[in-house]
Amino acid sequence: MKNFAICYNKTIEHSVDVMSELKSILSANNCTAEALDIDNLKRGYDFVFVIGGDGTILKAARFYAKTSTPIFGINLGRLGYLSQSSKEDIKNSVEKILNGHYRTENRIMLQSGDKIALNDFVVKGTTTGRTSRFSLKINGKLVCDYLADGIIVTTPTGSTAYGLSAGGPVISPELNAFVIVPICPHTLTARPIVIPDNEIVTICSDKDLTNYVVSTDGQEFYEFAKEIEIKKSEYTAKLALLDGSEFYSILRNKLHWGISPANI
Repeated sequence: MKNFAICYNKTIEHSVDVMSELKSILSANNCTAEALDIDNLKRGYDFVFVIGGDGTILKAARFYAKTSTPIFGINLGRLGYLSQSSKEDIKNSVEKILNGHYRTENRIMLQSGDKIALNDFVVKGTTTGRTSRFSLKINGKLVCDYLADGIIVTTPTGSTAYGLSAGGPVISPELNAFVIVPICPHTLTARPIVIPDNEIVTICSDKDLTNYVVSTDGQEFYEFAKEIEIKKSEYTAKLALLDGSEFYSILRNKLHWGISPANI
């Protein structure tokens, strides 16, 4: 690999400084590196470093999934669940990547029309502060009706994000599955559903409500009137992970999974 891009989010503190440092490290190793603002991305690179929080990485992942370009996250946000490096450990991380001490994981994505998501699609009514009625179909067959604040359809990667906060399970990224999670349902029998990733999810709106709103990874918003179909995308996100990094250690170290509050 010789042709690198460095995506950075200039709205995040220290991102410009970290970008400059990373560019210098790559240049010292005879690697071409082009700096790109996250709002002005371009394609045509062998490998992409992404500086910022999880939101920055999600946006880059959707963009570079269409060219199967690996991305590597350097965290400047709060949790940084999708990141592999801190700003203090950049030099060491770059050396490992240049020496081939990393692997690329293909993360399944969701698709609805021309929209794709690495984490989730979230469907809500447009009336703020009110519950809405949703009908859920899987492969064209009615499963149930929900009276809830919304519905989350999430990938395994996104299962540690909004879906987890809404009461959904944590799913290993190695599983080929999706999770459907109702948000604050008005019934005790509405629970998250885990389904194979080859099934097609259809969410139908209440005929009495004009429009529903859908968000893609919590970043892109659009409305639909009658129903929305969500399925597995033909694209996969390529996440570069350093050797020795694995799902359960990230779960433990970043989400403090299974650790007593007194020890956090």
